[in-house]
Amino acid sequence: MTPAQRLGVEQARLDGWDRLQSGQPADAMAFFQRVLEIEPQDPEALVGMASSLRQQGQLRDAILSCDAAIRCAPHYAAAWLERAFVLTAGGSIDAAFECYTRTVELDSANAAALAGLASIAARRGDTDDARDAAMRALSLEPNNAIATFALAANEIDAGEAVAAAERIETLLETLPSASPERSVAYNLLGDARNRLGQIEAAFDAYTLGKRDFADVHAVQFAARDQSHRAFIEMIAAGVAKLADTKSWALSDRDHEPPVARHVFLLGYPRSGTTLVENILASLPNTTALEERPTLRDADQAFLSDPRGLERLSSLDASTVEPYREAYWAKVAAARAMPPADGMFVDMDPLKGTRLPIIARLFPGARIIVMQRDPRDVVWSCFHTNFALTNASYEFTDLRNTALHYDAMMRLTELCLAQFHIEAHRLRYDALVTDFDVTTRHLCAFLGIDWSPSLRHFDRTAKERGVATASAAQVRKPLYNGTRQWERYRKFMEPVLPILEPWVARFGFDAS
Repeated sequence: MTPAQRLGVEQARLDGWDRLQSGQPADAMAFFQRVLEIEPQDPEALVGMASSLRQQGQLRDAILSCDAAIRCAPHYAAAWLERAFVLTAGGSIDAAFECYTRTVELDSANAAALAGLASIAARRGDTDDARDAAMRALSLEPNNAIATFALAANEIDAGEAVAAAERIETLLETLPSASPERSVAYNLLGDARNRLGQIEAAFDAYTLGKRDFADVHAVQFAARDQSHRAFIEMIAAGVAKLADTKSWALSDRDHEPPVARHVFLLGYPRSGTTLVENILASLPNTTALEERPTLRDADQAFLSDPRGLERLSSLDASTVEPYREAYWAKVAAARAMPPADGMFVDMDPLKGTRLPIIARLFPGARIIVMQRDPRDVVWSCFHTNFALTNASYEFTDLRNTALHYDAMMRLTELCLAQFHIEAHRLRYDALVTDFDVTTRHLCAFLGIDWSPSLRHFDRTAKERGVATASAAQVRKPLYNGTRQWERYRKFMEPVLPILEPWVARFGFDAS
């Protein structure tokens, strides 16, 4: 490499990191690519490329770039740290924990890795470990946001909401503009104020957090062809246009599922799906997969445009078989395949959008639809801190959340009727007030024996790890989250007319 080339490479690296820090990941990629064209095994450029890809949601390619950096430089701590960031973004918490641990082994003074360990320990309920790792991170980097969040979450769980609020308010003084960190900080401040009964102050904090979330991702989402609600409505329109769905379900005679029982668990975010997933995962010979795109191949083929469902309706059992095989291949790749005589639970609260595909490809699967008071669901989606998805971007204000819920329920009910799906409607309020009776009814629907092991879902959640926003609830004994919305009734008033038809239809108390 000539001196001029070396200077160019160094400048391109600097420019790439500058673009990343200023929130321009696509531009950053161009600079890192320039480095890699000259130095294909440059670990710093590979990590920069991985970070750029992660920030654009291209997690698979980001992991590949991290792995390439690690092959070039196995002891390069930054590569392991970025790999942890990517895995965390994808919900692979256990694997992320291993990468954070490896980073600290290579660089004991890495505050970001220690903060990552603290965050995961806090999610798992490992209070002492979370505090120890967070304090180590803060001793190195006093304003580290992730470590601060871990400590504050511990304090809220321990009933020390005043200390948590003070800690977050101090951090907010160092965050003058909208950022992912400030969004989470406001959300945690809302949780602390809610615990203290400061309802108006809590609502204000939640609102500021959601506003920051929307602002941070506004440019990215402005480029979308359609919102997630519009996507739902497109599918509903496609279902409504199908002329005859009496024979929609294809015969299973030419397709032998690799498991004895196949279950789809859906409903809506914050409706209780994570709880039920861990209840069922407590049974022997049962595995469950949490919010994974298991139907991606069929999604791309049949849900990418308004006429996709017409194409699906014209296929026969042999032509859809590759989509079934692709589904089970993804389950196997996720190491979620149970024994042949076991049960597999595919949990995704928004898989109602896939009911036309499920009904056509897997008519033998059992469908569980979680139902919780629509007002509690919408309020919980609004105040909960979610990872970025097309759906979670809809939860940045109460009206959008309510309209998204309405669209999802319309589609779910339409599909259940149109495709003659015999689903088990599982009420969250019944589950948390009469657990044994409700789970016995569920087991009868699934054709399995009831077991006392179902009561140990909290133990199961701790052992399996939970990547969804319900992690804090399901790792504890049965948590009754009914009628939380009532404290915020005055703020919910504008959206109640959207939700009241569903409150009545699902049989919840209208008062």
